[in-house]
Amino acid sequence: MDLSHMLQDLQQCKAPEEGHSPAEPDTLLSRPVAEVLLHVQEKLKAPGLTTEQSGEILHIVEQLFRLGDRHWLFSECCSNQSTDLTREYVDFVSSLTLYAALPLCDNDSGTLPESSFEAIPARACVVSSVVLALVQRLGNGGEVVSSHCQATSWVFLTGPLAPLLCVFALTHMQEQAWTSEASRTAASNLLDSVVQAGDWETTSQLLFGKNNTERQPGILGSILEILQPDLKRDSWKRNQATKHVFAWIVMQVGRPWLTDYLEKVFPPSLLMSDDYCTDNQVLGVRCLNHIVLNVPAADLCQYNRAQVLYHALFNHLYTSEPQLIEVVLPCLIDFLPVLEKDPACTGLPRKPNRYDEVLRLTLTHMEMEHKLALRSVYAKCLEHFIEKMGIVIVRHLKRLERVIIGYLEISDGTEEQTRLAILDALEKTLLIAWPRMECRLSALVQSLLRLVCDLSTESIPPAVREELVTKATHCLLLLDHCTQGKLKMLLKDVDSSCTSTYVQRCIETVTMAQT
Repeated sequence: MDLSHMLQDLQQCKAPEEGHSPAEPDTLLSRPVAEVLLHVQEKLKAPGLTTEQSGEILHIVEQLFRLGDRHWLFSECCSNQSTDLTREYVDFVSSLTLYAALPLCDNDSGTLPESSFEAIPARACVVSSVVLALVQRLGNGGEVVSSHCQATSWVFLTGPLAPLLCVFALTHMQEQAWTSEASRTAASNLLDSVVQAGDWETTSQLLFGKNNTERQPGILGSILEILQPDLKRDSWKRNQATKHVFAWIVMQVGRPWLTDYLEKVFPPSLLMSDDYCTDNQVLGVRCLNHIVLNVPAADLCQYNRAQVLYHALFNHLYTSEPQLIEVVLPCLIDFLPVLEKDPACTGLPRKPNRYDEVLRLTLTHMEMEHKLALRSVYAKCLEHFIEKMGIVIVRHLKRLERVIIGYLEISDGTEEQTRLAILDALEKTLLIAWPRMECRLSALVQSLLRLVCDLSTESIPPAVREELVTKATHCLLLLDHCTQGKLKMLLKDVDSSCTSTYVQRCIETVTMAQT
């Protein structure tokens, strides 16, 4: 089908209103491409337009981009003379993205039922196909233009057009209630085409620029500008996709680029982490953790950001949601070096600081916690915290001992993640605070042997049982080293006839080891 017939079909996609005569077949062909694009936008906004009719219109537009004369499509001369094609294409793409946009949420919850998104995946697929055709045609810089005038190229459209396409693709390529496998694939292909058409090699180059040259600057700043109006306190919940697009973008930005955009990414991340919805809090804390790891401490401490962030994270420690604690504790552990010196290098006397404040509250919650999921999260973070604190962990040994013993007594399932993690924490404590372990020898040995004895009767996978016994045995060996062989003397008095095979093997390993 040639261009003339495609334009004729485009005019006939919707019956004319009463009192208006249909246009001649070649009327649109003689007009600038800007008028054709405007004509398409008006048709898509027409009241009563069905999904099938809009699909037909967009299919024809896709064919126009694929088969239409490049000179007519992109040259700012002849019929397009005195026309800002860049602005026209930006308006057109913006209109297409709005066609596949999510419905806005007007309630405070920021969520809509999944039924609200039924039409979105199909629309996203159609729009992706149309825009993909445009991107591929723009990226074909080697195509001969049938005129002495130079056609508008992708280089000139990169600045204003690529950010819009990137935001659209990120909205529909993540696994959410408003996407399907087909729409995610289409959006992912679109993003790849944007990268290829701009002669970038990776998405990172698309965001930051190629070799930091002015010829191919990154579009990260433009993307954040597009997202900013929807990331304010009174608007960030209206569009469910905005926070996910923002989080994806933030996670892609590392050193040293993130520092330049700190003022734009820090407030929205803090805003999301301060929400009452757990999912939003988790998303916000993940963004904050990425910021902490990729922004210099000096920049974080400016304008009292560090103090605000610390209090926001510390308050989250009072939550009972495992998925939130799972991200808050690692974030705090990574963030504390920004506010405090390394505990091992603070000089003498070592005064209590925020490390002690966080660990004290964490151990208090661990000691009283009865939910297995939350106990597992606490246990997995404990070893890392002990390692960070170093020798000053001796301030908390009394409470830490109670936590370790209590957690070794209770199984959390066939994988035994909590017990394995708490044994790692005990091992780290023995390695760091070994001079203070002799007075705790009796309680720890009894707890470890009781664990090995219980494992012989509990129904758990053999591989998990073997790993637990191995870790427990290693802790006993460390205790023996800490006490200069006193543990060997105690174990020799154990009546082997009253112990299980696992306990006997454990005792033999310790007693036969060289001090």
